[in-house]
Amino acid sequence: MVVCSTIEVLAQDNPYKAPLYWDSYEYQYTHNDYLPQDVWKEQANWVEKNFKSYGYDMIVADGWIEGSSQTNANGYVLKHHNSWIMTWKDMGEYLKAKGLKFGVYYNPMWVTPAAVADTSKTVIGTNIKICDIVDTTYHFSNDRGLKGDRFGYNGGDHTLYWVDVTKPGAEEFVKGYIDYFASCGVSFLRVDFLSWYEDGIDKGTLVGRPDRPEAHYELQLKWMKEACDKHHIFLSLVMPHLKDDGRVEKKYGNMIRINEDIATEGWKRFSELYRGVQRQWWSVYANPCDGFIYWSRLSGRGKMILDGDFTRLNTFGNDEEKKSAVSWQLMAGGPVAISDLSSSIGDNARFYQNSELLALNKDGFVGKPLASDPANPASQIWKGQLSNGDWVVGLFNREDSIQTRNIDFMAQLGLKSATVRDMWLHVDLGRMSSISKSIPAHGCVILRIEGK
Repeated sequence: MVVCSTIEVLAQDNPYKAPLYWDSYEYQYTHNDYLPQDVWKEQANWVEKNFKSYGYDMIVADGWIEGSSQTNANGYVLKHHNSWIMTWKDMGEYLKAKGLKFGVYYNPMWVTPAAVADTSKTVIGTNIKICDIVDTTYHFSNDRGLKGDRFGYNGGDHTLYWVDVTKPGAEEFVKGYIDYFASCGVSFLRVDFLSWYEDGIDKGTLVGRPDRPEAHYELQLKWMKEACDKHHIFLSLVMPHLKDDGRVEKKYGNMIRINEDIATEGWKRFSELYRGVQRQWWSVYANPCDGFIYWSRLSGRGKMILDGDFTRLNTFGNDEEKKSAVSWQLMAGGPVAISDLSSSIGDNARFYQNSELLALNKDGFVGKPLASDPANPASQIWKGQLSNGDWVVGLFNREDSIQTRNIDFMAQLGLKSATVRDMWLHVDLGRMSSISKSIPAHGCVILRIEGK
């Protein structure tokens, strides 16, 4: 009899495909505040009407969560924000009635100070007080007088604590949080600020506790995965350092972020932010294009999903850039997470609604670049196969002038000749043995190649 180790069990293939969804990031980033309940409902209704039929089947409320301090008896926050009437459970039921999935941004390692201060709050299934699973005495050198092992030190007394994984009740609390979210209808959990917990480093700057053992970082991810697997919850890992080629994260996550937040700058942020600069900490590459290219070593059908962050097409400068922003994510097998609002999207919905391209996501397609070095122009040519054997080729141009991209079918696809279709123009181009295209600056051409 062969007995598998815990690590072997956890390293099984990823059972999920990349999600298509709407996330509230744009509203919260541009307002630097929580998401109002009426805005959430309005946007959920808009997504149902305009995007659900195209496969965007989930709504996710993003961060700015420090204002959620009302908890149940076990210290679990009840709502996205204290001002809301709707609870997490109410949100899940609202979306379920619309045939939409429910995603939550929250880290089960976070503990609101309100629950720590209330000695009546206990860890689920135990008599252990919530205040006893955190370290309230730790002193960080730049804590500005805020004591305790905290998630950041700039937010005053409402700043969240980290769970101390060495304390009795810690595992029950973390796993119980995920059980709680599952009971509210959550099927997607976006866990953020992992680098801040792992070693207190954010983009090379010390922002928190630097002496936490690596084993503690891995243990909390193990707890999360075990609880998520029990409920078939998709586990998305955000801000991971991905040390040793993501050695820890690829055991436990279904999806990993591979670039910094998309913010406001459109193409500049998508392709040019610290372009080609490799770092030893989060994020290894700053922009999605570099990230997708480099981390393609981890992706593939049934493997780790690469997350290029949200998409705000209203921040891009022209149609070529918008086509590239959507295409690159689908070619890499990543999610497309719309963050435009109904009030800001303008006429850009059409770029999210290309059914031919979205069929890649439905198929579970994952492409690869011809080179995994972002400095190599061949990294701007991608290829991959659909489950029926057809090839899809992406010819991208990240440069500021027209560039020629070409692919030889025999050399790269093993085909003497094939029928070719342009997936953005929606036209058949005929039968050929190779193709060469002049690609506009920041543009792309996506081709479906049938070799039968």
